[in-house]
Amino acid sequence: MIGVVVNPVAGVGGPAGLAGSDGADVQRLALQRGAHSRVQERATAALRLLAERHPALVVATAAGAMGADAVHAAGLVPQVVYDAAFRKGDSARTGDLAARCPVPEGSAVLAHPATAAADTSAAVAAIAAAGATLILVAGGDGTLRDAAAGLGAGRPIRMAGEGTDAGTPAVLGIPAGVKMYSPVFALSPRAAGSLAADWVAAGSLPTAAREVLDIDEAAMRRARVDPDLFGMLRVPYRVGRTQARKAATPASEAAAVVAAARGVVTRMRPGVRYLLGPGSTTAEVARQLGVEKSPLGVDVVLDGAAVRTAASEAELLIEAAAGPAKAVVTVIGGQGFLLGRGNQQLSAAVLQALGDDPLIVVAPEQKLIDLHGRPLLVDTGDRELDARLAGHIRIVTGAATTSLYPVAAPESLPV
Repeated sequence: MIGVVVNPVAGVGGPAGLAGSDGADVQRLALQRGAHSRVQERATAALRLLAERHPALVVATAAGAMGADAVHAAGLVPQVVYDAAFRKGDSARTGDLAARCPVPEGSAVLAHPATAAADTSAAVAAIAAAGATLILVAGGDGTLRDAAAGLGAGRPIRMAGEGTDAGTPAVLGIPAGVKMYSPVFALSPRAAGSLAADWVAAGSLPTAAREVLDIDEAAMRRARVDPDLFGMLRVPYRVGRTQARKAATPASEAAAVVAAARGVVTRMRPGVRYLLGPGSTTAEVARQLGVEKSPLGVDVVLDGAAVRTAASEAELLIEAAAGPAKAVVTVIGGQGFLLGRGNQQLSAAVLQALGDDPLIVVAPEQKLIDLHGRPLLVDTGDRELDARLAGHIRIVTGAATTSLYPVAAPESLPV
């Protein structure tokens, strides 16, 4: 049996420039800034590929926006085993929800109430108890952290082999959050659906114990951005379908980062707005300009001065309309993502507003070498834009050096 859990607010903080979505206050602020989550469309995209190969599949899930909506939209049959409406004051009643709250094929799915992190944990636990061998979880690092807690795989941390045996359901993340540093996510929603379809066809797949990493968002907003380890999950792994763990920049590369950042600074032109994305290399660009860089935010620099800090998607659209502008982005070490991981403020709408040549990419040469020929990845959510950005891009690698490197959209890679 396959299970599905969706965090209904996953990713909502990204376009709002909040660098995460944890907490009701952050979620309310994101909505006030006009942001919305794309988690339902990304979960549905994964499940549609699963439905193409297994159209009669019954999927164990949670009610409404926590899973049943996406399962139903994909054309599969949801078997509801958890409903957040029953958690408050009567969590013991969730055990027989499959019998009391079925969602028949073709019926309307009831609206879902507000949910919390505890609902993700409880939903994953209920789906595991229902007999699922693989659980797809749509969200970001925080959502997968809650999923690990639901399986008892969170803190105290169990190392590989402890709590990740064959009796524990495997888990695969559908990437839909802001922070996705953990190596528990598929490369794209379609890659998640493809792996799930292979799992159903074969009865299982080889798995590996992978780390669940997350950043304390409150600490991050105080400029502490080191991810912590929160547990281990058993993850179906295939090269080209699951993403690697984010790799930190080693101290030995510090000089290379300085040189690459200097290459960007020397290429900056008067009257052009530069949208500095997250990352240690772009932070070095800001340092050399003498401006403050927000942790994991997108900041706007014009003529060497900061004009916006931690800008939202809406604010970046205003800046793009004010005159010539370019986004400065770097490569996520180990993963190779340029867009769609931690910088959702640089949305498809913003990139389109920047024109035909929207990006300046900066990275030390070693980050490219460490990818072993794998392409850089762009995942804006707009398939046409991702296809336009694909091909080869010139990357600033030093004070006076550049490299051409291939770029691809995850959705274009074989599944």
